[in-house]
Amino acid sequence: MTIKKYFPYYKSIALLALPLLLGQFGNIAVSFADNIMVGHYSTDALASASFVNNFFNIAIFACVGFTYGLTPLIGAVFARGDNDRIGRMVRVGLRVNIAFTLIVTALMTAMYFNIHRLGQPEHLLPLIRPYYLIVLAGMLPVCVFNVLAQWSFAIGNTGLPTWIVLAANGINIIGNYILIYGNFGMPELGLIGAGISTFTARILCAAAMLYVFFRCRLGAPYRHGYTHGRRVAGLPGEIVRTGFPVSMQMTFETASFSGAAVMAGWLGANELAAFQIVVISGMFGFCLYYSIGAALAIPVSHAAGAGDYTGMRRSAWAGYHIILATMTAVICLFIFCGHTIMGIFSDDSAVIALAVTLLVPMALYQAGDATQITFANALRGTSHVMPMLYIAFVSYIIVGLPVTYLLAFPCGLGLYGIVLSFSVCLMLAAVLFLIFFLRATRRKSTEKY
Repeated sequence: MTIKKYFPYYKSIALLALPLLLGQFGNIAVSFADNIMVGHYSTDALASASFVNNFFNIAIFACVGFTYGLTPLIGAVFARGDNDRIGRMVRVGLRVNIAFTLIVTALMTAMYFNIHRLGQPEHLLPLIRPYYLIVLAGMLPVCVFNVLAQWSFAIGNTGLPTWIVLAANGINIIGNYILIYGNFGMPELGLIGAGISTFTARILCAAAMLYVFFRCRLGAPYRHGYTHGRRVAGLPGEIVRTGFPVSMQMTFETASFSGAAVMAGWLGANELAAFQIVVISGMFGFCLYYSIGAALAIPVSHAAGAGDYTGMRRSAWAGYHIILATMTAVICLFIFCGHTIMGIFSDDSAVIALAVTLLVPMALYQAGDATQITFANALRGTSHVMPMLYIAFVSYIIVGLPVTYLLAFPCGLGLYGIVLSFSVCLMLAAVLFLIFFLRATRRKSTEKY
């Protein structure tokens, strides 16, 4: 197959990905701003934020991943033009996802009463506890926003959620400036101020998407199905079957990183702060890859709805080509500008010096991250998502966490070993996602790729 056959797919994926990329740049900007402002406030505040954010990512990605199951379902129906069914899917999707989020919130509430058992530095606990509760309160708005965002993505409108997120991120950064340092006559709240700003931004995102769906022209074709559509037996189960494996895939992946953060905390506050700097810097690559991956899942789902197996594969490989080019640029950025990037997060020279030593393993795991994101999203687009659960469990829990511990402690590599271990679990997941995607799309595809 010549590369020219991919050109139409490059264009469609790029057009879908551009708004997502803008949104991810917004997320990157606000993550950088959060950590820069908190890091310059104090090393303890940065270390506490590292623990809570990495620990809470398990819950947030579980809920967000559950909403991702809607994208291929709605995308396939959108390709057939059944607007009423899409409206019913949104209605049921909101109910099912809210119920799931409340369960996760209850579990995270139980964990709050056991934070002291996780081996973190004792002097950080007074900062960790109130910040934890604020992040906990933001779980439900995250769920509501992402359900409606998946609806928007599936009907091909990737721009709307992006602009909403960008606007909310701007408010978040302004809130950080005011509340962390106590500007404009407001009290100096430090890490708590950062939490309040993030919570406010999440509320605004959810409110904006609800307004668009129920009050604006974009949601009009689907509101009849939402309000008057007949009850469809089996639809909640279908959404659960599609969303739950994606949720668990993202949960297990995040648990691997969150477990690594807990282990970094065992090494000390400086190590935990340096780990946060590495994670946030590495998030730059992840956000770029994931925006392209989310975009390629849309044409894959449309091709799946039309029974076009060749189109599913071409969309996935075209997306992978774009992600590989992006990954190369990210690695070059880390290699040549990594020291400068690390230096913007803290005034503590010991923390920065420690973070800089981790540039090589951080660059190494980009290849595994880029590849697993590509084919996890491609597999999600086919709706054959159950293998994602098993792949993630084996790669990140059975293999990832033990390798992290082994390299960090018995092998004596410390924080360097923790970051180096990411390459192992990410590349294993990447290979397995690719194998299962090829199996899911081979039945009627007769071309070689």
